[in-house]
Amino acid sequence: MIKNGHHATTEAGKGAGSTACSPEKRKRIVRVWCDGCYDMVHYGHSNQLRQAKAMGDYLIVGVHTDAEISKHKGPPVFTQAERYKMVRAIKWVDEIVEGAPYVTTLETLDKYNCDFCVHGDDITLTVDGKDTYEEVKTSGRYRECKRTQGVSTTDLVGRMLLMTKAHHSNIDNSEYQQHTDNFGKGPKGHSPWTGVSQFLQTSQKIIQFASGKEPQPGDTIIYVAGAFDLFHIGHVDFLETVYKQSDKPYVIVGLHFDQEVNRYKGKNYPIMNVHERTLSVLACRYVSEVVIGAPYAVGRDLLDHFKVDLVCHGKTEVFPDQDGSDPYAEPKRRGIFRTVDSGNGLTTDDIVQRIIKNRLQFEARNQKKEAKEMAVIQAMKRREGEKGQERSQAAV
Repeated sequence: MIKNGHHATTEAGKGAGSTACSPEKRKRIVRVWCDGCYDMVHYGHSNQLRQAKAMGDYLIVGVHTDAEISKHKGPPVFTQAERYKMVRAIKWVDEIVEGAPYVTTLETLDKYNCDFCVHGDDITLTVDGKDTYEEVKTSGRYRECKRTQGVSTTDLVGRMLLMTKAHHSNIDNSEYQQHTDNFGKGPKGHSPWTGVSQFLQTSQKIIQFASGKEPQPGDTIIYVAGAFDLFHIGHVDFLETVYKQSDKPYVIVGLHFDQEVNRYKGKNYPIMNVHERTLSVLACRYVSEVVIGAPYAVGRDLLDHFKVDLVCHGKTEVFPDQDGSDPYAEPKRRGIFRTVDSGNGLTTDDIVQRIIKNRLQFEARNQKKEAKEMAVIQAMKRREGEKGQERSQAAV
């Protein structure tokens, strides 16, 4: 049982296809199904799962295989093993189903005792352009949640390929717009589901993602800091390792401002701005609190304010502060600094290299996806027009 996802798995909810519960007890537990590729998991995915969990009591998430994604969309950025672990780390998820079918059927919902499935207000299509949720929609076992504006896999991949420092702060920039057009635009225009939009942070969104829990007596307060850019499986493995440093951990993550990250990382980093990175980290079940715009040097004031018991850092390079000093000098002096090895050396640089290496494949994938969506939109408009004509004729 994981306490620090801010929910615990209950005995009544255990077992993917369990039928041990009595009918009376089943009525008290609403089981919700979500499924998807969950490639390059971002806060938009997390927000979908947060909304889905709020509609019921127990959330099961089906994740497609690499083969299924390649067949219907194109090659994924992350392997299925990486995607399974990323989804498991989202704090609203109670259980995942590996290798879930690409088309959601009533048979799948029944197999896992789910009352209904939840998807965002966009559309998911098979390789031949059919709605993957058609069957469950027709049966009335489909619920919809709001898509998170300002983020998509298309957008994130575009940012990585653009190699500019302004990609997430000036989305109206003509250079950025031209790049996203080239990357994601199909032959018949932009789909509203694939296109790029601006992310606007609100206090309400942070509240929705945050646990709101204070450290309790006996908790070990552990502090880690960094960019945590393009939150990925390497970060998850690191935070899980940090979490396991204590029996009662309270993990605080300090996120550096964008300018600070660019100072020590250079290039076009960070890919995601500090507001986006905040939501990504808050969605992780191993994290209790986030310090937005944390100081680069872990000094006396920060350690005393949060009553930090332990400061951890991975085996990655520690960049010096602007004056050339060691940013971890104070916790080392106090004897509370620890280097932890998660066994996963994956970095944000590695993710960017995956994208650059397969650039043409990802461009083709997104243009194909957009073309299918535009065809559906045009068909919907035609049907709406035909219905309008029928209503007009009936009125006459």
